[in-house]
Amino acid sequence: MSLSATSPTGFEATLSARQSPEQLKASRAQLWRERLTSLWAPLVVIGLAYIPYLLFIEFVPESAAWGQPLMQALAGGMVLYFLGLLLWRMAVPRARVLRALRSEARELLDEVARIHKRVPGKISAEASVRLAEQAMQVEAAIVAGEVPRLEQETRAFDALATQLLGVWRKQDTWEVISGFAKAFAVAVVIRVFIIEPYRIPSGSMLPTLEIGDQVFINKFIYGVRLPYTNYVPFQIVRAPARGDVIVFNNPVQTDVDFIKRVVGVPGDTVELVDGEVRINGVPQERTLVDEDLIVYNKHDTLGWFPEHRRLYEENLSGKRHAVLQDAPTARTPHEGPYVVPEGHVFVMGDNRENSSDSRYGLGTGMGVAFVPYGHIKGKAMVIWLALGHGGWLSGFFDGTGLRTDRLFTPVR
Repeated sequence: MSLSATSPTGFEATLSARQSPEQLKASRAQLWRERLTSLWAPLVVIGLAYIPYLLFIEFVPESAAWGQPLMQALAGGMVLYFLGLLLWRMAVPRARVLRALRSEARELLDEVARIHKRVPGKISAEASVRLAEQAMQVEAAIVAGEVPRLEQETRAFDALATQLLGVWRKQDTWEVISGFAKAFAVAVVIRVFIIEPYRIPSGSMLPTLEIGDQVFINKFIYGVRLPYTNYVPFQIVRAPARGDVIVFNNPVQTDVDFIKRVVGVPGDTVELVDGEVRINGVPQERTLVDEDLIVYNKHDTLGWFPEHRRLYEENLSGKRHAVLQDAPTARTPHEGPYVVPEGHVFVMGDNRENSSDSRYGLGTGMGVAFVPYGHIKGKAMVIWLALGHGGWLSGFFDGTGLRTDRLFTPVR
């Protein structure tokens, strides 16, 4: 950040007082040009747009009808933006060199400003004035964009800072390390308590989620789990509800995470009659959409292969979503009844006859298995990346490519 844009210290106040309004304006304009031509700029734009998008699709589900195409268009634009910046840097080496020098100069300016803030009153007025005068020369060289001049003025400023602030510069190194540690801690907190990515490993949730889809999961909606435990001290927003797609630590195979749909909540009696779900004796409406839908599954040795399924739209307590069934009649005519105990949920995959879910011991085949609340990591929200069958560059990666049509799809 430009020194002139920060809160004043003795050094910065002197620098600001000596710069004309035109110089301040030119410095700020140059700083914004640097930000907008950073390779991080497209990612920052997408990240900032993601926050309101997640809130809209979670609390106003119908907004996905216009929100998803808008986000896809924005992402496409940011990809072109990124590629344009990359090509520009490759085609104009001087711009790359100048950018590196400007970055080095601004880091040095920021370092001197930090030291003045950390040790107020300990640096003499004369030293502050000398540093501010040389900083003005560095700022002018940054704006002018002259490589030799910028190198010369930055070296001179570095030497002067070492001469006048030598002791404090050594201490500032630890402050920088501390800053990185704090940033890392924030990232860990976000991942543990707020949002976490999860990759779909199997076809058990077809067609809602395909192999290679990568989703963000909301870690706090049901309540934050204490680290390294399966204990949730209190709920934050609400309890898991029928129709939610959740990621959880398998309570039977504790080293494996599963993703399934909540079908039964505490106190429910769940049955399946020829594939139709019944909750507490009430059939959940489902409508046949396609008698012969082709979906793609994947095996470690076989690669991608097509499967023919019947596609239904199921209405599970008001939440409509897609489910698959192998044939006109289910393999098992009657399943259940399963009574969901307190503090647990009953889960199934949307690929109903090809899912290791609560009906089959969550992968063990040893009877029914429910998911305790404490094992739930969070609710799946949106597909942020899709590396599945087909898509861009699939011909080079054994059929796996970037599925741009699935980007930003809400998980319903």
